[in-house]
Amino acid sequence: MLSYALAFLVLALIAGVFGFGGIASAAAGIAKVLFAIFIVLFAVSLIAGAVGA
Repeated sequence: MLSYALAFLVLALIAGVFGFGGIASAAAGIAKVLFAIFIVLFAVSLIAGAVGA
């Protein structure tokens, strides 16, 4: 999932450089959502690993 977030971030950066504002903002929004989901899942797995150990 982190790779998807990074891919959308790169897409947003490239679109921003070429001046496609709508595409850049949409891709940046998707990247932010995916990154937030990744961070939550990472924290849950850390807590589950600590409790199970």
